[in-house]
Order: sequence, then C-alpha cells, then structure tokens
Amino acid sequence: MTWQTFLELVEIKAKIASIWPFLLGLIFVQANLGRIDWATSGWFFLAMVLFNMAVDINDNFQDYRRAGTQAADWKKRTNIIGVHGLSMRLVGGLMVTFAGVAAVIGLGLVWMTGWPLLTMGIFCFAVGYAYAGGPRPLSSTPTGEFFAGFTMGYMIMLITVYLNIYNRGGLSWSLAGRVFLAAGVAVMAIAALLLANNICDEGEDRQLARRTIVYYLGKQRSLWLFAGFYIVGYVLLILSIWRGDLPRWSYLALISILPVAQNIRRFFQRQVKRETFILAVRNLAILALTTVIAEALGLWFG
Repeated sequence: MTWQTFLELVEIKAKIASIWPFLLGLIFVQANLGRIDWATSGWFFLAMVLFNMAVDINDNFQDYRRAGTQAADWKKRTNIIGVHGLSMRLVGGLMVTFAGVAAVIGLGLVWMTGWPLLTMGIFCFAVGYAYAGGPRPLSSTPTGEFFAGFTMGYMIMLITVYLNIYNRGGLSWSLAGRVFLAAGVAVMAIAALLLANNICDEGEDRQLARRTIVYYLGKQRSLWLFAGFYIVGYVLLILSIWRGDLPRWSYLALISILPVAQNIRRFFQRQVKRETFILAVRNLAILALTTVIAEALGLWFG
C-alpha cells in the first residue's frame, strides 16, 4: 500500500470535520476558563485522530464487504479497496490497530480524569462502529446525518472541554448546553456534508439497499434540508456569541455566509458526486476557517 493510497483509505481530507470541533473546544475553554490543559488535550487529539481514521477505514471495509455480486462493478471502480486491490486482512489490521491504540489512550485519560469521559468515550466508540458496522449500519438509515453531526461536531468539543475542566468542577447540564450552542455550527455543517454525500449517492444507495433520509424525503426536500442545516448552524453561532460564551469578534465568521450561500445555490443546480459534492466540503472548510480565525482573534484582542 502506497502512502497516497493510505491517505485515501483513511479519508485524510475529511479530518477537518473532527479537528475543527477540537479547536472550537480549546477556544471555548480559553475564552471561558482562561487556561488550557495541553497535556490531556494533546493525548485526546491523538486518540481522536486515530479513532477517526479507524472509523473511515471501517466505513470502506464494511461497504466493500457488504456489496453483493450485483455491485461488483461498484467494488472495482468506486470503493478504494477494490480500486487498488487492497488486502482485506491488511485493511482490517490497520483498523483494529488504530482503534486499539485510541482505546488505550482513552482509558489512560479516563484513569486521569474520571468516569464522565468513559461514558462519552463509549458512546463515541459505539456510534463510530455502528455507523458502518452491525446488522443495520447508521449510514444506511435516515439517522446517519444526526449521529455523524452530533458525535463529531458536539461530542468531540464536549470531551475537549471536559478534559480541561475535570479538576475544576466538571461538567454540568448548563455547561453542556452552552457547549452545544458553540458547537452548533460544526454539528450542522458536518450533517450537511453527510447529507450532500447521500443526495449525490441516491442512485448508488438504492442499488446497495441503503435507505438514507434522501430515500424518504426525496431529492428536492433533501436539498432544502441541506440548506436548512446551514441556517440553523448560523443561528446557533449567533446565540452563543450573544450569550457571551464566544468572543464578540466571532461575529466576523458571518462573512462566510456569502460564499456558503453561493455554494448551496450551485449544489441546488446539480448534484453529481465528482463535480458538486466538493461544494459541501468547501462549505465545511470555509466555516471551519472563519469560525476558528474569528474566535481566535477574539481571544487575542479581548
């Protein structure tokens, strides 16, 4: 396996979807508590990236394994394992290794910080596996967008915050709610990314017997839901700034509305995986860049 193939297998380009909430968590901690625990945050970052890679490997692994003879052409031309003729044993070994190392690091952090992290970690591991594994993968149901957005956008940020406050009072329902508002733009953008993928894959999903939310809503309603995710994300961001949980400079992130809206409009016109799915990826990158820079400027200038 070449390095380039490995990066494609772990879907390295999608890692921004997990790194972004992590950075938002650090900014939230600094803005509200004034001190970041770099040691625990660093170990969590490593575990998070490893587990995220394991999840993406498992997604490709399970898709290839589940595809029947009627999808033989898809396996050879689309799935990375078939395209590059990768060994299933090698792919499975990488997946187990990455997940195992992440679990060991996670248990070490649980020992240091307490049982709330264990609860959150078990939830994330369960969703990570169930997204592509199990008798009915979440990715093939109408709940895929919800679980992906909630787990990556919110839980990563919540764990990041917890690891910086575990010895200063810990989590409360009020704080968890404040974190959700601050993470809302990431939750919605990640959900929109998954929905755009399902919209583009509507025909392929039918062939593979997947019944995503697009199957039930239809393409046109799904497109409006796609746009609605971004609107809700911006509203949650504004509410978080208004409440004082994010620096006032964070309003600068609203300059992203114009390019994001332009990309939404273009996606409404054409939904082809190789041509326009990139628009949802760009929206995620635009929102990640503008929110992190705006919130960081707020920390710097006060």
